[in-house]
Amino acid sequence: MKPQTERPLRAKLAGEDGVALIVVLWIFIFLFVVALEFSTAAREEAAAAHRFSDETQGYYLALAGFERGLYDFLKQPTGTRQPQQDEKKSDLFDGSWHEESVGAGVSRVRLIDEGGKVNINRVSDATLRRVLSNLGIDDARRDILVDSIMDWRDPDDLHRTNGAESDYYASLSPGYTPKNGPLDSVEELLWIRGMTPGLFFGYAEEKGQAADNPRRVPLREIFTVESPIDRVNLRTASAEVIQALTGIALEKCQSFTEERKKLSEKTLGDLLPLLGIGTGDTALQMFVFTNPSVVAVEAEGRLKDSRLSRRVKGIVRLGGAQGFEILRWLDRDYRGINS
Repeated sequence: MKPQTERPLRAKLAGEDGVALIVVLWIFIFLFVVALEFSTAAREEAAAAHRFSDETQGYYLALAGFERGLYDFLKQPTGTRQPQQDEKKSDLFDGSWHEESVGAGVSRVRLIDEGGKVNINRVSDATLRRVLSNLGIDDARRDILVDSIMDWRDPDDLHRTNGAESDYYASLSPGYTPKNGPLDSVEELLWIRGMTPGLFFGYAEEKGQAADNPRRVPLREIFTVESPIDRVNLRTASAEVIQALTGIALEKCQSFTEERKKLSEKTLGDLLPLLGIGTGDTALQMFVFTNPSVVAVEAEGRLKDSRLSRRVKGIVRLGGAQGFEILRWLDRDYRGINS
């Protein structure tokens, strides 16, 4: 028979073994958590590096697209000269994307004539009111927008009936002062009273705000600050711009722009009846018909096996020592959801 003193000793040793087991388990749990955190961090770092690599390559593919678009723009025939057989006969300024493969990536580009839009710095209040009405903006908001844009442009602090000046903008949080001068970019419209992201980018407003039509024409596609002319170039204006200026049904305007692509086979006199406009119609006073001289070259690039892409945009004007001049450059061109 074992002495009774051995029992407490064995119990004590068993208790110590239990504590040791718990300590070992906690050490294993700690090491597991550390290893899991390290593994997660390593995966995130690898994914971030992969995204950075894809985005960087996308950027240079976008630059390649920009250079191609610039080349096509500079090679366009000038004056009344018709394209030669080896020159592109497609309309570069129809707003559509032209895509091509470049190595392991895809590059696409489109050219938009800034003269084919309404110059927000030169448009009269009457024309601006008509444009906004034709775009389906309700009368109350239209009046606020027209007066506020005019107040933003003029050099004084006297506000129109529905406009806004320093007192209004100073009351906002954070407050700021109006430009009291011409807009530097079309995005500046977002600072003006009455303008909303929904109107500017062309999508529905957030819940709780006045709901816009999800198919609304983006105002950023109608207005520009880069146009070198007071009127709109009917040679390149989109169907939406023509409809906004004239109030002519969008279907007619779209038929006009489709037939306009065959300009080498038709004259302006042949095309105007599609809009219901005669050569002596006063509506023509809002337009000119000429080759573009200031265009936006928008380019996008991405790897073929990647969803990440980069966009760049340059506003290019013909002229200068190199034959062209870049007026404005956006190294990251963020677009609305409709683009």
